[in-house]
Amino acid sequence: MRVRLIALAGVLVAATAVTALAQRGFGGFGRGSNAPIEPNVPYDGRFTFIRLRYGPPVPYQSQRIPWSHDYPDGERNMMKILNEISNLEPHIHETNVMPLDDPDLFKYPVVYLCEPGGWYVSDDEAAAFRAYLQKGGFVIVDDFRAYHWNNFETQMHRVLPDAKIVDLDVSHPIFHTFFEISSLSEIPQYYDPGPPIFRGIYEDNDPHKRLMVAIGYNTDVSEFWEWSGTGFKPIDESNEAFKVGVNFFIYGLTH
Repeated sequence: MRVRLIALAGVLVAATAVTALAQRGFGGFGRGSNAPIEPNVPYDGRFTFIRLRYGPPVPYQSQRIPWSHDYPDGERNMMKILNEISNLEPHIHETNVMPLDDPDLFKYPVVYLCEPGGWYVSDDEAAAFRAYLQKGGFVIVDDFRAYHWNNFETQMHRVLPDAKIVDLDVSHPIFHTFFEISSLSEIPQYYDPGPPIFRGIYEDNDPHKRLMVAIGYNTDVSEFWEWSGTGFKPIDESNEAFKVGVNFFIYGLTH
């Protein structure tokens, strides 16, 4: 499976590196900036990548809009990998952006929240998202660091007031759901000093029940997804980031 992922990453590098350089510049900052936020694909039963939006809708992706970071290449590349290695047959090019209180959110079992350092939830959003999680929804939280933690914790406790956020080590089933992940330190980001940290929230705070929230802290997993087709991220690290992503999505779909 690792060989296959390396081959897939190599294909992405060969196919898109020149285009990325020509259209979006180099260095991470600004890649994908000003990409239009495309209309949501209507629900048709197929798995769809759902990116959570907080704040008002915007017409374009921007580095100034934290929830939009890595859109749309991050999710498209992640869905390409899921499509290649599973029978999920997700939407690949169509990626939806939805607010936390959208009633249609209940149609989608797994959602993604990026850069929650500036996240703020209203009372209505908190109540709606609480219902989503308690009825079986699963959220992947990604791309934030030390100075973001207090705000994330505050907002998460507005959603789940009694939630206990716990550390997850490599023995947790989520890291063995599809791929066997033996280390959690192999997807560092140069702008996040120290090792990646993974945390979670269990249903009813009971570790014998399902994980409702999977948190990638002090790292930026989707950055690897976004840049995997450019040659600017090491293939080995990108493969590890895809493995983490695959495990998170498969866990959310099966628990």
